[in-house]
Order: sequence, then C-alpha cells, then structure tokens
Amino acid sequence: MPLTKPNQQLHRDLKEAATLLKWSGVDLMQAAVRLSEADQEDEAKVLLTIAESYQAAEDKLVGYAHEVRSGKINRSKPE
Repeated sequence: MPLTKPNQQLHRDLKEAATLLKWSGVDLMQAAVRLSEADQEDEAKVLLTIAESYQAAEDKLVGYAHEVRSGKINRSKPE
C-alpha cells in the first residue's frame, strides 16, 4: 500500500534527521582523532561519547522510518 503524503513527509523527515546525525557523528569522530593526536585524550573521549550517542539516535530514527514505511507508524495529518 502506498504511503499517504503526510506519511511520505514523515518518512523523509526521519531519514533526513538520521542522515544529519550520521554526518555530524563522522565530523565529531574526525575532531576526536585530531584531539587525540594533539594529546588531548579526555576531550577526544568526550567527543567519541557524543558521536556514539548520535549513532544510537540515528539507528532509532532509521527504525522509525522503516516503521512508517511498513505502516506501523501513521501520521493522520501534516502539522
């Protein structure tokens, strides 16, 4: 069954947010590497922790997008 327009938009929004988290996490990882190379291990660890939390949030958003696609999550009207 095809998605309604509100559900299509919700699916796109979730995927977009997940992608933004993914690339922000990549940027944080790169910054953590630079900090580590500059002997700033404590700061690097903080960034790695944040990047890992971004990955977890990204995974959740992708899962929600799949649930929208499969019809488990439904938006009845756009906001």
